[in-house]
Amino acid sequence: MSPTPPGHFFSARWTGEVPWARIFWRDMLGIGTAVNLAATFVALIAAIKGAATAIVALLHFAPLPYNFFLFAALLRAPQRPPLATAVAALWLVVVLFV
Repeated sequence: MSPTPPGHFFSARWTGEVPWARIFWRDMLGIGTAVNLAATFVALIAAIKGAATAIVALLHFAPLPYNFFLFAALLRAPQRPPLATAVAALWLVVVLFV
């Protein structure tokens, strides 16, 4: 089995080579949620340790480009159900404000 070329993760999702279910369940709800929780946890620890507000905000919002990419990739995925799109939009709002 040949290794995945660097950058193929993003290009495969952007071009619709990855099924919508994998983007939705694994990438967005699984990995994306874990990344956001970790970033929030690190930001909270930084705030407790007395870091500047700008640093805390930067740590908390660092996953946003990844979140927007996953949402856009899901929108570009062929044959996605409308319910998955609605749940993904709700997920994006939640991770943006929580």
